[in-house]
Amino acid sequence: MELPSNTLANAVENLSNLPGVGKRSALRFALHLLKQPPEEVQQLATAIHRLTTDIHYCHLCHCLSDSDTCPICASPKRTQSIICVVENVQDVMAIENTQQYRGLYHVLGGVISPIDGIGIRDLHIDTLLTRVQQGLPAAVEEVILALPTTMEGDTTAFYLNKQLAPLGVKVTTIARGIAVGDNLEYADEITLGRSILNRIPFA
Repeated sequence: MELPSNTLANAVENLSNLPGVGKRSALRFALHLLKQPPEEVQQLATAIHRLTTDIHYCHLCHCLSDSDTCPICASPKRTQSIICVVENVQDVMAIENTQQYRGLYHVLGGVISPIDGIGIRDLHIDTLLTRVQQGLPAAVEEVILALPTTMEGDTTAFYLNKQLAPLGVKVTTIARGIAVGDNLEYADEITLGRSILNRIPFA
């Protein structure tokens, strides 16, 4: 794509690196930004920069946070004896949108996938086991495995169940109202909410 300005071309190239953004969409974004007041463009640039400087990961659950402990883990209104294990932050947001779950979370940061080079040590499994063993932030009675209904998700769930079994904690999994092969973030809120409420013992 030939552009009349190297600066514009550089902006388009960087914007096109975003997921789902092609060169044509990137060009539309860049041209749109050129029409905006400089202070608004600066606000956008500052907000993007702060993503890399001001966002933390909760030391307990590994969810995104503005401080060392996320609002969910810090809230006295949450049921602290239940931990819902999810693949990523998007899954936390999806479950929260259902307004059906009031426990805590643990974000693994992925699922076991040898073909993608993701192994057990690449995930936040050790910190989950530590939370259960030490009762952080409170004694844990139940762990819900809310992982993708894929081969990788099932492999991860079976491994976690094996590790959690000796710790004497109840292990459940969300009801299979979620279609096999689906990610939680793409499930509709009613189906996802019912899957959480109707969770079943992990077997």
